[in-house]
Amino acid sequence: MASFADGVPSTAARDVSLALVAGEASGDMLAARLLAGLRPHLPQARFHGIGGPRMIEQGMVSDVPMDLLTVRGLFEVIPRYRELKGIQSRLRDRLIAEQPAAFIGADYPGFNLGLEEQLRAAGIPTVHFIGPQIWAWRGGRIKKIQRAVSHMLVIFPFEEAIYRAAGVPVTYIGHPLAETIPLAPDVAGARRALGLPDDARVVTVMPGSRMGELKYLAEPFVRAVQLLAARDPGLRFVVPMVGERQRAYFDQIVTAAGLQGVELIVTAEGSHTAIAAADAVLVASGTATLEVALFKKPMVIAYKVMRASWEIMRHMGYQPWIGLPNILAREFVVPELLQHAATPEALADAVWRQLQDTAGRERLAQRFLDMHHSLLRNSAEESAQAVLQIIGRAAPGTRR
Repeated sequence: MASFADGVPSTAARDVSLALVAGEASGDMLAARLLAGLRPHLPQARFHGIGGPRMIEQGMVSDVPMDLLTVRGLFEVIPRYRELKGIQSRLRDRLIAEQPAAFIGADYPGFNLGLEEQLRAAGIPTVHFIGPQIWAWRGGRIKKIQRAVSHMLVIFPFEEAIYRAAGVPVTYIGHPLAETIPLAPDVAGARRALGLPDDARVVTVMPGSRMGELKYLAEPFVRAVQLLAARDPGLRFVVPMVGERQRAYFDQIVTAAGLQGVELIVTAEGSHTAIAAADAVLVASGTATLEVALFKKPMVIAYKVMRASWEIMRHMGYQPWIGLPNILAREFVVPELLQHAATPEALADAVWRQLQDTAGRERLAQRFLDMHHSLLRNSAEESAQAVLQIIGRAAPGTRR
């Protein structure tokens, strides 16, 4: 049962209180960068709300486990609607009573925008980090954003003009991943960490970190591995898999597929090591696709959800791409296989073509290097200064 601590410490005792909510791993990563930027300016501040392990590492107190919020797809939300609404309502009531200096919603717009609208109406400044993808789908959300958000922090340069045109104060802060991922990945070091030979051909397989993603993508990804291994028994496969439930589920799929003879490493070493070691990556759509691009690797992007969710979502998109590298490039620089097209055969064929195309991999690496430079800023400090400005703690002369 989700619960919130009773009592509100005095403002004087804690200097300032900021509330934050992240609902999944990508938001946890983004908000942790913001907290890292804020802490030197607000050493006595109290950060609390709902967050994951990276936010907690930065000193935040999570009143509710972040896992309780994690859900994927439109119809998948329905059976948990009352539970999620209850968490939102209890947090709203507590924050209205507490009156923190600001509320920061880290992505997760279905939950956070509704909460922000209520908090802003109660006089609490609200920051949303990052901008919902209204440029991709559900553009009508801009009206809710205008009511809910005091200041928007965006991580892609083209987003600034969209929010300014709508009258929403906005700051482009760069993408935190562009800072944490090196411009030149250490391929040899990653392979040593995973026990892989320097001259091996390596395919990294990333079917997602959430159970909802694994339910739809683990089996076709594993079957694709089986087909690729049949074409080249010397291929090595790496699967970063964090979480005991996820690992157990994936292991079941591997066992059922009979992959005992395939050189497959399932590792908790971390996705960045697994991506750096790869010659090509098979990846679920999401933030991971941008990680792969920043590591300058060719990839095949896949996406599958419940059929009813897909039928709605495919009619709501405004552009032909769903993968972040393709969206940023404004063209299909890497293949996307969606829903029924994401068969094991199609996935394996697409990865195989990339493994065979040396010149194409080199061109793609240069394209991704240019993309990396365009996203590279000091996001922790940029986002921190925007928040400090809102709560009246910015240094004199700070421009925003």
